[in-house]
Amino acid sequence: MNTKLYRISEIVYWVIAVLSTFKAFKDWNSDRSMAYIFVGFAVVSVFMALFRRRFRKKFENRKNEEGK
Repeated sequence: MNTKLYRISEIVYWVIAVLSTFKAFKDWNSDRSMAYIFVGFAVVSVFMALFRRRFRKKFENRKNEEGK
């Protein structure tokens, strides 16, 4: 059950990153300060998605090793 939640949270972070990137490109010429904020959200979301994935993989490996 825990790995399913970690996988869902990864997907949520990727969706946030994509939406933030889209919003940043959309607002780049009209409101540059908001575009920078959304670029920051995108960078943080990518970092968190990769961090969650790494943590989930470690958890799965540890769980598989204990089961052997």
